[in-house]
Amino acid sequence: MEKKEFQAESKRLLEMMINSIYSQKEVFLRELISNASDAIDKIYYKALTDDSLSFNKDDYYIEIVPDAEKRTLKVVDTGIGMNKEEMENNLGVIAKSGSLSFKNENELKDGHDIIGQFGVGFYAAFMVADVVTVISKALGSDTAYKWRSEGADGYTIEPCEKEHVGTEVILQLKENSEEEDFDAYAQEYRLKEIIKKYSDFIRYPIKMEVTKSEPKEEGSEEYTEFKEEETINSMVPLWRKNKDELTDEDYTNFYQEKHYGFDKPRKHIHVKVDGSIRYNAIMFIPENTPYDYYTADYEKGLELYSNGVLIMEKCADLLPDYFSFVKGMVDSEDLSLNISREMLQHDRQLKLISKNINKKIKQNLQQLQREDRDSYVAFFEAFGRQLKYGVYADFGANKETLQDLLMFYSSKEKKLVTLDEYVSRMSQEQKYIYYAAGESNDRIAKLPQTELVADKGYEILYFTDEVDEFAIKMLMQYKEKEFRSVSSDDLGIDMTEENKQAEKEADEHKDLFAEMKDILSGKVSNVKVSKRLKSHPVCLSAEGEISLEMEKVLNAMPNNQHIEANKVLEINPSHDVYQALKQSFEKDKDKFKLYTNLLYNQALLIEGLQVADPVAFTNDICKVMA
Repeated sequence: MEKKEFQAESKRLLEMMINSIYSQKEVFLRELISNASDAIDKIYYKALTDDSLSFNKDDYYIEIVPDAEKRTLKVVDTGIGMNKEEMENNLGVIAKSGSLSFKNENELKDGHDIIGQFGVGFYAAFMVADVVTVISKALGSDTAYKWRSEGADGYTIEPCEKEHVGTEVILQLKENSEEEDFDAYAQEYRLKEIIKKYSDFIRYPIKMEVTKSEPKEEGSEEYTEFKEEETINSMVPLWRKNKDELTDEDYTNFYQEKHYGFDKPRKHIHVKVDGSIRYNAIMFIPENTPYDYYTADYEKGLELYSNGVLIMEKCADLLPDYFSFVKGMVDSEDLSLNISREMLQHDRQLKLISKNINKKIKQNLQQLQREDRDSYVAFFEAFGRQLKYGVYADFGANKETLQDLLMFYSSKEKKLVTLDEYVSRMSQEQKYIYYAAGESNDRIAKLPQTELVADKGYEILYFTDEVDEFAIKMLMQYKEKEFRSVSSDDLGIDMTEENKQAEKEADEHKDLFAEMKDILSGKVSNVKVSKRLKSHPVCLSAEGEISLEMEKVLNAMPNNQHIEANKVLEINPSHDVYQALKQSFEKDKDKFKLYTNLLYNQALLIEGLQVADPVAFTNDICKVMA
């Protein structure tokens, strides 16, 4: 018996393919099952053009036969088989695919397709086996052949006995190591787990004898174990069924069977595309936020299948970060089964699929917003922060995509509203979309800075998420209406008589404000008369791009650089406190300094900012009370 060398020749090439293409050893079984499925498909296609052949699907199956004692695993199929020449061509040449050749020579119909097109999947067997033996009898042949190899050194082929048409692949498992328990690949539970994970939707039954037990007698606590053949895979993927045949319950069951979450899906999205690229997708908007969603441990991505066979559990390239909450799967006949994570990143077809499904996700979210407002609000409360991060990320590259999905609490409506709804209610004289930022809706409603805008009857959007103001600064405007903070110096509101009087007051008492600024040197950049305060005596505003809320967010981050807003202390000239300030400025400079520090600390507390010296602050209060 002559030993032959692989035409691809070297041990290094075989090791390179195994190590670079497959990151997990368990995929060897996926590859062998896919090859077996292809072999059965080939008989089906032959039967379409050969009247002497009939194809009864019930006669075709794949069988998994583990032997834990001998440490072997056998994968058997009732497919088309191989003759000696086909063994030479398909198994003797690394990276040559018999399935691809068959596909190129035959016009495939009736929704069937050949899975294995890349030609290296069979060699994944050497990741778990020292010796691989293939026994095969081709359709129409009287002779069977045995192919045997111990790795890249070469292989042998010799005639052998085999009664039925089909192929058996027999693996002699490697010895266990510290890194891998190879014995597990001959254990029922592990094999069932791998089959369900990768090959659950192979269209032919995958059978295996499994151990079962029953009481020896009725009511007995002693059990008898026995073996019984069981079909492991479910065969028919939900995504290949007609949408009209499926109910909401079917989708919910699928969501839970696939362990996409412990909740129920809020909405499902079922996509079938048959064009320049073919794919099916079922995606879900979850009901609840996963416990680890806003942590570094959360891993986004959809399951990626090639013709019903799992390629990747979490294909991150299919979803942008702002839609990372979406769960589900994509199945395409146009993707290679053996494609690696690195190759996926550059795959043009995958990028087209990603673009299309992200468009679908947005359309379905907008539909939910229009047709089931309560459900959309609940969705937004769970995942809205991620959409806002999406607006802010990548220098605002996705703001046009996401702006219509955003919602914020409205001072007028007392509920979440969209930007479109806000703009549609704006009066003609209103120039800006007004917002106020704070820790909660209740605290924002009490902010002194909101008084002027609220007094004009204008709606204010409340920003309570740390990302809100950053996202809006990236968005800049919506439908040609700029966003403007209620703390902004220019609110676009025409000057009132009170404002004119305030300006006059500021001019007449500029020395007073200059001395207050001097007292608060290093704490504020300016002290001035306020044009926005009505009933409150004092407030803080900020000059420049960093607002007071942004200062709090940035300084709460790890490794913060103590970024500070340029704070401005604003005094209400119509308040009694201002009269006390003027009197002390003229008659008692110590009291004037006391009042200045008290007003500054009061403004800090209103903003939720920390008072630098609480003891000094309480002592100042005591001095006023004494």
